[in-house]
Amino acid sequence: MANSRSRLLSLLALVLSGLLALWAPAARQEQTERAPAVLLEVDGIVGPATADYLKRGLDVAAERGAPLAIIRIDTPGGLDTAMRLIIRDILASPVPVATYVSPSGARAASAGTFIVYASHLAAMAPGTNIGAATPVQIGGVPGTPSGDNPPATEKDKVRPQSKPGDAMEAKAVNDAVAYLRSLAELRGRNAEWAEKAVREAASLSARAALAQGVIDFEARTVDDLLGQAHGRVVTAAGKRILLETRGLSVEEFAPGWRTRLLETITNPNIALILMMIGVYGLIFEFMSPGAIAPGMIGAICLLLGLYAFAVLPVNYAGAGLILLGIGLMIAEAFTPSLGVLGIGGVIAFALGATILIDTDIPALQLDWRVIAGLAVVSLIFMLATARLAFRARRRIVVSGREQMIGARGVIQDWRGVSGHVFVHGERWKAASNMPVRRGEPVRVIEIDGLLLHVEPDRPERINERKTT
Repeated sequence: MANSRSRLLSLLALVLSGLLALWAPAARQEQTERAPAVLLEVDGIVGPATADYLKRGLDVAAERGAPLAIIRIDTPGGLDTAMRLIIRDILASPVPVATYVSPSGARAASAGTFIVYASHLAAMAPGTNIGAATPVQIGGVPGTPSGDNPPATEKDKVRPQSKPGDAMEAKAVNDAVAYLRSLAELRGRNAEWAEKAVREAASLSARAALAQGVIDFEARTVDDLLGQAHGRVVTAAGKRILLETRGLSVEEFAPGWRTRLLETITNPNIALILMMIGVYGLIFEFMSPGAIAPGMIGAICLLLGLYAFAVLPVNYAGAGLILLGIGLMIAEAFTPSLGVLGIGGVIAFALGATILIDTDIPALQLDWRVIAGLAVVSLIFMLATARLAFRARRRIVVSGREQMIGARGVIQDWRGVSGHVFVHGERWKAASNMPVRRGEPVRVIEIDGLLLHVEPDRPERINERKTT
């Protein structure tokens, strides 16, 4: 009896071992066949290049069937239009999106706060912060509270503090508050603090953000994030999804050439340089028609610069001064005023560039060294143009009627007081009050219609003329 029981147990153990041996490769194959999570990096200001990069990254994640897209973010903020495009893509993404403020020392300020609130999952690394989402001045519309406003009271927190003349400021703040509160309610996060982040520029550390329900958890690494996200249920594109992310591999989606090009040309300093190269290229083309290369390069650079300024927060007064300065410099090139128009154009250009970008974000400010360098180059160009114009005024006329006076020629034939002469390779009818003969050199002293008045080009005649 005991022997038969032991044989039965041995048989069962053998069968179980076989089943486990068959299941383990299948489980490993299933694990290897799982699509990796897609990691996207946002490091710097949120602009058109960032929006384009994240859109393409989320599209790639959807095409690959990725179980999760991770946006690792470190930003001081950015443009409102680019931020809203990013949020729209996150809300429409069929792939759950986790925003991760990392590494330690990183921040999700201003536009970054909105992106974190819009994500399906929000995590922060220790030593990071989030908040300060008050809208700043964009495109000439004030959006920051003025410095002389009194501190907020409990009564004032109900509505935005604004002076009677600050209607546009109140409008911008209220719009930002409503937008961030709607995102908080959609994701079940702290809506009260969201409003404080906009109205009072409130900020939180990672631990405080977790305690106040602003984020879902703290994570030291991406693997830690994947482990804590495992088993959570999120709603993406209207579908409830159970996240199975523990042990998931991660594949980084690097920015392509298009993103890098957009990032480069939307740098205000690069955009200003491109615009000036375009202007000078067109000026050289108009001054030397048919050169082709300056006009082609100038047109391309000018269009790229104008595109960049179309998506950047531009102050219209600054743009107007720059256009005035460019117009005056072009006028100097074609109607020389000995530098008066050119110098005025350089001054207008420098003043316009100083106030051109209307935002408090340091990364979007124009560098004064770039402005000074372009102003100096423009001034040198204008002085060179003025010098050429001054030299042209003093130069002897080499074309037209005036250049014939003093020209030398040779008598071709002569009879009495008239005949024909060769001057500048042309045969002219001529007359003279002095006796001349065929083959003798003469000098033109006067023009009467098509008749040249000449005199002998003899040394004694020249001396006589000098004495007279």
